[in-house]
Amino acid sequence: KISLNPIINSFQEVVNKFKIDHSLIESFLDSMEMDLEEQHYDDNTYKKYILGSAEVVGLMCLTIFVNGDQNQFNKLKPYAMKLGSAFQKINFLRDVNDDYNKLGRTYFPDVNIANFKNTDKVKIENEIEKEFTEGLKGIKMLPNKAKGGVYLAYKYYYNLFRKIKRIPANQILAKRTRISNFHKFIILISSMTKYHAKQI
Repeated sequence: KISLNPIINSFQEVVNKFKIDHSLIESFLDSMEMDLEEQHYDDNTYKKYILGSAEVVGLMCLTIFVNGDQNQFNKLKPYAMKLGSAFQKINFLRDVNDDYNKLGRTYFPDVNIANFKNTDKVKIENEIEKEFTEGLKGIKMLPNKAKGGVYLAYKYYYNLFRKIKRIPANQILAKRTRISNFHKFIILISSMTKYHAKQI
């Protein structure tokens, strides 16, 4: 319950205040440990990595958002996991160049990144689209004080997703896809306007 590292100390304070399940933290650390070595993921390790690197992060956040309401947590749990998974898969597509060429990582199972095909990319994008649809349902059911920030993150990632979708598979390795600062500002204004107008 104390650390001289200010970031870790802040984290442990939150963990203890909101009684975050330690198994979520252990799952996260397991996935981070998987990144210490070159990996080529199969279906099982891919799902395990996404669970620990993204889905449990959504659940840790949800624990805070519902402030101890276990019924609300259980109701929103699948939506939080889907949203976390969608975010992580977009990160994989965005960072595929660095992951593959610099770090020797290939997250997507049964996909040859060196010969990344549009059919592979579309299959991944369809998975992400379904997860976004489910994630948005959960956002709309969140407590109001948490809804605006999560919706903003959703809109940022969805705009990044739309930009990635326009890039052919054979060009995805060329550079890291980004949202410009101006576009980020527009997303911020439009998202917060919608939130304050109670349109979410």
